[in-house]
Amino acid sequence: MTGSARSDAHDTAAPVLLRTRGRAAYLTLNRPRALNALNHVMVRRIDEALTAWEHDPAVETVVLTGAGERGLCAGGDIRAVHDDARDGDGTASAAFWRDEYHLNARIARYPKPYVAVMDGIVMGGGVGVSAHGDVRVVTERSRIAMPETGIGFVPDVGGTHLLGRAPGELGTHLALTGARIGAGDALLCGLADHYIPSEALGSFVADLAARPVTDAVARHEQPAPQGLLAGRRDWIDACYAAGTVEEIVERLSAHGDPEAKEAAETLLAKSPTSLKVTLAAIRRARRLGSLERVLDQEYRVSCAALSSPDLVEGIRAQIIDKDRAPRWSPASLAEVGDTAVERFFAPLGDRELGLGQGGGVPDPR
Repeated sequence: MTGSARSDAHDTAAPVLLRTRGRAAYLTLNRPRALNALNHVMVRRIDEALTAWEHDPAVETVVLTGAGERGLCAGGDIRAVHDDARDGDGTASAAFWRDEYHLNARIARYPKPYVAVMDGIVMGGGVGVSAHGDVRVVTERSRIAMPETGIGFVPDVGGTHLLGRAPGELGTHLALTGARIGAGDALLCGLADHYIPSEALGSFVADLAARPVTDAVARHEQPAPQGLLAGRRDWIDACYAAGTVEEIVERLSAHGDPEAKEAAETLLAKSPTSLKVTLAAIRRARRLGSLERVLDQEYRVSCAALSSPDLVEGIRAQIIDKDRAPRWSPASLAEVGDTAVERFFAPLGDRELGLGQGGGVPDPR
């Protein structure tokens, strides 16, 4: 693998391009027409490259970028998940998530600096391969989100770990609404570390071949534009601290700020089941602590979602037919009881992801 990890100069159609230059190794997600959406082949290729570069003394830094002008990565290949959940038995999706979540954990613990250039759209699985890195760079073009509740799913790829650690209830707000944030808010929420204007990215990425990461960042970093969330902390923290999704919606609706009311309307358009499972997942993630234990939990939730009608319906409405009119089942928050939520957290026995100590996930309650 070492040879193929060093260069893809003659294979420009590969879904992940690999090359080395100087002290750096470069991973480029290369499905620009699909906004670099991750599939199983890509996940395996990234993992194999990281193995080769981890043991290559010439490689001091790994750099992740996305091909095309639109963004780093729009997420996982959810069309494949849709087809597997609708027509298959879910084993292909479960196998993809198993390898993807292992990759997310590996990136977080990688022994060499891992630099993620989070330019443009970075969503779902794109967050998983970038926001767990050591050095996470955003630009004025960055649009970062975990939009899973809109497709009948739940934030994964370590997203509940990342958002659970955001200040106050900002992460809860982002997880439930799926709102897109820019550079300033990504820095505030702990999803990014440095702001570099997009026009300087070429020079920055090239500098990493010749300079230590800290020197390259220092040469190009600038103060980030002001975000929006800091000015909304009062109503976000007050409303999302409620005990249930129903109460969160009530508080948002009753709050005087028009943006709070808009957030309530946004929530009411999402999958009621996904909202309730997401709230539980975020709060359990805070108590679980380590990324590995949270990924174990997310794997349970993701596998359970394969048998939920909302996942197929949500992807159909948003991605396949694009009618933007999902018919959720159950259709209201009141119809989603505690038992329905608990089903998503049920142990998987010998199918557990097993990243956490002991191979299982202790009940955090």
